[in-house]
Amino acid sequence: MRRFGQVIGIDPSSVAEYRRRHEKIWPQIESAIREAGIRNYSIFLDGNQLFGYFEYHGPDEEYSQRMEQLAASPRMREWWDIIEPMQRPREDRPAGEWWLSLEEIFHQD
Repeated sequence: MRRFGQVIGIDPSSVAEYRRRHEKIWPQIESAIREAGIRNYSIFLDGNQLFGYFEYHGPDEEYSQRMEQLAASPRMREWWDIIEPMQRPREDRPAGEWWLSLEEIFHQD
């Protein structure tokens, strides 16, 4: 199992809508996330920043392929077309990434 922490900004005027959209995500998105091996997925809000945490349960060598399959799932692009305009990607993120991935430096079960 691998743990992931990520950050991204959010347009302050979109916070209420972002919350509303995440109260109950579409069942197809929920299924696609689970099929990709993602568990324990949470998004936290701090001011104008979102912090995402999830765990990937699957073979390390399949991670990239599973994330590509997730991105290609039937309603994912439709979901992202609604959600992405509310988000403000960080300028210091690597090329090709939307959320900035954080380095894990400590964990305790």
